[in-house]
Parts: sequence; C-alpha cells; structure tokens
Amino acid sequence: MVKRISIIDSKDNVGQTVTIGAWVANKRSSGKIAFLELRDGTAYFQGVVVKNEVGEEFFDVAKNLSQETSVLVTGEIREDKRSHFGYEIGVTSLEVVGESQDYPITPKEHGTDFLMDHRHLWLRSSKQHAIMLIRNELIQAIYRFYDENGFVKIDPPILTGSAPEGTTDLFETNYFDQKAYLSQSGQLYMEAAAMAFGKVFSFGPTFRAEKSKTRRHLIEFWMIEPEMAFCHQEESLEIQEKFIAYLVQSVLDNCAYALKVLDRDPEILKKYTKLPYPRITYDDAIALLKENNFTDIEWGEDFGSPHETFIANSFDQPVFILNYPKAVKPFYMKLHPTRKDVAICADLIAPEGYGEIIGGSERETDYDRLLGEIRNAGLSEEEYSWYLDLRKYGTVPHSGFGLGLERAITWICGIEHIREAIPFPRLLHRIYP
Repeated sequence: MVKRISIIDSKDNVGQTVTIGAWVANKRSSGKIAFLELRDGTAYFQGVVVKNEVGEEFFDVAKNLSQETSVLVTGEIREDKRSHFGYEIGVTSLEVVGESQDYPITPKEHGTDFLMDHRHLWLRSSKQHAIMLIRNELIQAIYRFYDENGFVKIDPPILTGSAPEGTTDLFETNYFDQKAYLSQSGQLYMEAAAMAFGKVFSFGPTFRAEKSKTRRHLIEFWMIEPEMAFCHQEESLEIQEKFIAYLVQSVLDNCAYALKVLDRDPEILKKYTKLPYPRITYDDAIALLKENNFTDIEWGEDFGSPHETFIANSFDQPVFILNYPKAVKPFYMKLHPTRKDVAICADLIAPEGYGEIIGGSERETDYDRLLGEIRNAGLSEEEYSWYLDLRKYGTVPHSGFGLGLERAITWICGIEHIREAIPFPRLLHRIYP
C-alpha cells in the first residue's frame, strides 16, 4: 500500500512513491508536460505530469483540472531547488475527489473589497496561507515563553461591567436587567489574578468600537496581557523585550518556508532579536521630532503614525518610549516619583512603520490616589470597588503590559495591512464573512 503523506513531509520521503491529498491551486502545460500547483494546508508545491509516462487520456485529465479541484495524487517525491518549498512530486496517477467550477479568485489581480468578500476562499492563497502559518507559530511561541518563565494563564471575562481603557469605544449589550460591554482589555482582572498567582497572563479576544479605518486597527483582535506582582517597570521592560525577541526567533527557527513565500528577509528580522532594545523618554522623543521639523505635535499630545514611524526608524530596532504625559494615558498608571505630569509607562514601537505593538506600565498602588483617578475619569466608584480592593488587602508594586497579536504578525510578516493578520477580520462596516 502506498504511504499517504502531507506536502510538508516531502523532505523525509525523497525517492519514495507516496499519495497526497491536495487541491489544484493553479496549473500550466508546456507541450507534453503539465505542471500542477498543489496545496494541502501544510504547504504548496508542484506536481509534474509527463504525457509519455502516463498516457494521453490521463494527461488530458491532468491538464484540464479546474482551479481548486481536490485530488489524490500519487508519485515519486523529488528535490526541486527552484521552488520556495524545495520539493515536487512526479505524478503517475491521479484521482479527482471533488470538482470545482468557476472558482471566483483567479490568478489575476483582484480588488481588496472583492478579496475581503471572499475571505473564506482568499485564505487558500499562498500569501495568506503563509501569514496564517506564522500566526500559528507565534501563538505556540507565546504559550511556550510564558510557561518557560513561570507564568500562569488566567482567562478574564469577555463580558464586563466596566471599562479599563475609557468608555468611548465600547460595544454595549444588555445583560439581563443591566448594561454590559464586550471586553476591551483583561488587564484589571489580570491584576487581581497576579495578587493570587504572582505572574499571570491572559490571551484572548478584545473588542474596540473605534471608528478607524487605518491599516493598524481592527474592531476585534487578540491580546496577550501579562501581569506581575512585586515587579517594577524596569523589570517589566526586560521581560517585554525578551518576549518580542523570543517570538521573532521562533519564527526564524520554524517558519523559513512561510518567510520565503512572503519575501520577508530573515536578516532584517535577526536584527530584532538583539537585546537590549533602545529607550527614549517621551520628552526626548518630542525634542527629536522638533529637531526634525515636525511642527504638528506639542508636549502633552499623543503620537500619531508619522511620529512613531520617524522615532522607530531613527533606531532601526524596536524602541521603548518611556514616561508619557499622565493626561493621555489610562487612570490606573502609576505617577512618576519625581514628576506629577508623567506616568511610569512605556510603549514599544516597531520599526519599518508598524507603530506601537506593546503598551505597558507600572500600576498605581495607592488607594486614595487611584480612587481620585477613577473619579477624575468620570468612572463609577461602585463598579470599580473590587479593583480598589486590591489596594486595600496586601497591595504590592506590580506591572504589566499588552501585546496586540495582529500588530505583531503584521510587523513580523512585513505586510501592509493588519486585516491580513487575522483569519476573518472585523473592520469598520465589515462583519462578513
């Protein structure tokens, strides 16, 4: 009986006759040879059908296969150094499993709206497939990193009664006889968990009702939010940079094929594994921008995309921007010990124009000060009473941060728009498919 394998296993079966279940992504013929671009979910590679070896009837079937028809192909695995994958199959027999007629995404160029309307099919394309392979690798690496560093995974609720990041971008829903919101962050719950377990992290979906159409924003995305008890900001920054370097190295180690498909230069990514990352204060970042003729920003304002891009490109590596004005940051961030106008916080800005990928801070531990910040933000003292309890019963210095998974994927893959970093993106005015 001929062994059934996946395309990804071809390297271990060179010279062997095997059977592979696949779809025909594309095809071309050259006289007496037909070339089938085959995919099976693990990789893409080429099937070669030679007329003189298989006969005219079989050859006609092969060269007339329609796009996305599913097949079982049998043949010998050979090396193919000209391809991204490096292997091909010399097809000697073929069985059609399911025909495909008039597949809508042809090899020609299509507009973004058309591709998004057919996202359920667009995922089959080689580039989208490669992005999802890297997404999967990053997810696995995230769990490995936190397991190796002694963190406990805690799952915060998705339905909440309060808003850690402010109330302007929440999805509201009815929760029986009261209002509830889709979570925009699990951070406050992670702070509670850190007081029980020491070092914790969450990894789950979050929702922001931002009316934004930039290439960096999604309505629904996935966040990784660690929180650490007995931890000041400096230690948190060290964990953050080790975390990012670990993720990049994991992709370099395990996703060479996907990086080739995306034409992403591994040498560029290798730079991002070198630690420590550079750091610049918000004050110095404003001065840097002013020195380079940015007249559209003043001290006290948050950075926009052009500002972040310039700052990051000045270092050619991920860069921490430290100690933002308290007025542009959430209520829970701890005040700087020698300045009342800035918080102990940092954003990690990715190079190449990809902007913020991590935001973090040391958390306020003083009960009265935190209560004042909650009141100043116009939030309900009653709704945050449980959060204030954490400062009443054995408070300790603690810090944490959040990484947006899709922003990290967009940067590591070197793609232009965040919509390609998630299987089924939710964007402004788009919830289909």
